[in-house]
Amino acid sequence: MSIVTIKDKTFKTSITEKEIKERVKAVAEQINRDMAGKNPLLLAVLNGSFVFAADLMRELTIPCEISFVKLASYQGTTSTGKIKEVIGINEDLTDRTVIIVEDIVDTGLTMKRMIESLGTRHPASVHICTLLVKPDKLQVELDIDYAAFRIPNEFIVGYGLDYDQQGRQLKEIYTLVE
Repeated sequence: MSIVTIKDKTFKTSITEKEIKERVKAVAEQINRDMAGKNPLLLAVLNGSFVFAADLMRELTIPCEISFVKLASYQGTTSTGKIKEVIGINEDLTDRTVIIVEDIVDTGLTMKRMIESLGTRHPASVHICTLLVKPDKLQVELDIDYAAFRIPNEFIVGYGLDYDQQGRQLKEIYTLVE
């Protein structure tokens, strides 16, 4: 286990690089099976999911496409609860199979808003793929098709996730040390 300091906070390793790679590969294998014969559009939510989305896509063997959307709901270590769409979706989603790729599903409010927004564009189906989910923090019911890890309600950083825009480059996932 290693310890890192980012700005004014200390974090310890909670998920190793090896564990992340194994779970990303397992999630990709499930998507490959479930989406065989389809050409899904992976819709990666920036900024946090970019590392996960890149690693996931490299493990996919089915035809697929990727695009990005940017939503904001975090400030520092806390969810603001207010979701603001920053960069929209330019693709025609009519009759498309869409897989939302997210770094973390926390309260679920961001994901719920995203699904509602996508529904107005008439996709054939919408699926949720997340690196991390905090089941104890969910405030809305969501059908999460693919989740690499279920984690406790702790603040984490690394592998694309940040603390005040820092720490995204870390290869492992770290938990805040109180």
